[in-house]
Amino acid sequence: MFDNQKIFIHPTADVATTSIGGSTKIWQYSVILAGAKIGSNCNINSHCFIENDVFIGDNVTIKSGVQIWDGISIADNVFVGPNATFTNDKYPRSKVYPDVFAKTIIKKGASIGANATIVCGITIGEDAMIGAGSVVTKDIPDGELWYGNPARSHGQITRNS
Repeated sequence: MFDNQKIFIHPTADVATTSIGGSTKIWQYSVILAGAKIGSNCNINSHCFIENDVFIGDNVTIKSGVQIWDGISIADNVFVGPNATFTNDKYPRSKVYPDVFAKTIIKKGASIGANATIVCGITIGEDAMIGAGSVVTKDIPDGELWYGNPARSHGQITRNS
């Protein structure tokens, strides 16, 4: 249910969910379906699309042009850069849907750079960082920096890196 404390929804946004935490902002031309759950103090920038079976934690920033499909869970304090791309079907075909969409988990404090592609069915660990333009095809351990195509580990980072 709506926590109406300081929620901002731009008049051009199409928001069907009532599960939005206080102090969240949803900007121009974003579409959020009825089943989505969005935490408090989030910032969902313009031109985003969020499907039904989606969980977004508290203090999450989702920059412009991001689509978050069924089966994706984003924990607290995550940053998703502009035009980052998520998938939820390993073998997509037009008008052919899986019985269950693959689950993708983004853990607390992770950061995903602009234009990164996150292939479905993986977990990105706590405080991990994904470089801009990377293609992530496997699980990322906690606190690691990954980038490239395909993304590979380039060492450990700290929460304040």
